[in-house]
Amino acid sequence: MKKLLDVMAALRHPDSGCPWDIKQTLKSIIPYTLEEAYEVADAIEQGDMQALKSELGDLLFQVVFYAQIAKEQGEFEFSDVVDTVSDKLIRRHPHVFANAQYADDTSLNEAWEQAKAAERDEESDVEKASILGGVAMALPALKRAQKLQKRAARVGFDWPGIEPVFAKIEEEIQELREAMQQKDKAFVYEEMGDVLFSCVNLSRHLSVDSEESLRSCNQKFERRFTHIEETLETRQQSFESRSLDQLEKLWQDAKLAGK
Repeated sequence: MKKLLDVMAALRHPDSGCPWDIKQTLKSIIPYTLEEAYEVADAIEQGDMQALKSELGDLLFQVVFYAQIAKEQGEFEFSDVVDTVSDKLIRRHPHVFANAQYADDTSLNEAWEQAKAAERDEESDVEKASILGGVAMALPALKRAQKLQKRAARVGFDWPGIEPVFAKIEEEIQELREAMQQKDKAFVYEEMGDVLFSCVNLSRHLSVDSEESLRSCNQKFERRFTHIEETLETRQQSFESRSLDQLEKLWQDAKLAGK
C-alpha cells in the first residue's frame, strides 16, 4: 500500500505531477469510480481472473485517489479510511469479535441492520435520521429502488405475500395504458416509473437482485441478437430484407442455440 500511496502522491505533486491527475477533484473522478466498479463486476461475471486482478487494482486506485485529495484538503487520509472501515466491521460483527450469539441467519441479519440504523442515527445532523436516509442517490435506479423498498419493509411497509405484488403490477400497467390513451407524456413518464418500481418490488419478494437480473437479461439479449446478425451475414442477408416474422423465427433459433 505504501508503494501505491507514494505513486498517488507523486501523480498529484503540484510541480512534478501529472497535469490530468492534478486538476481532478472529488466530484470529477466519480464517473471513473463507477466505471471501474462495473468493470470489476464484468470481470467476475466473465470468470476472467487476470482481468479481475487488474480491475480490482484500478478500483483500489480510486479509493487512494479520493484519500489523497482529502488529505490535501486537510480532511482525512488513507489510514483514516482504513481505520474507519475496520472499526465499522468489528462493530457490526460482534459474533466474530465479541461474544454475541445469534440463533440463525435471520437474527444475524436483523442485528446487522439494527447496527447500521444506529450508525445512521448517530451520523445524522437531525434528531432522528429517516428510515430511507443514506441510500445513495448515485446508485443505479433499479438497485436504489430495491434498497428503498427493503428499508421500508423493515418497519412493516410491505405486501404480506407475492400475490398482492402481482396485482399491483397489473394495476400499474392499467394506469399506464390510461396515461397512453390520454396522450399525456408527463403522465406516461410517471406511470412507466411506477411499473418499473413495482417490478423491482416483485424481484425483491422473489429474492432476486433486480440489477443483476436485468444485467443478465441484457447479456442474453446481446448473445441472441448477435446470433441473428451472424446468421444473416452467413446468408448474405440484411435485417431490412427480412420480415418481422422471419426475424422472429431467427430469434427462436437463437434461443434454441443458447440452450
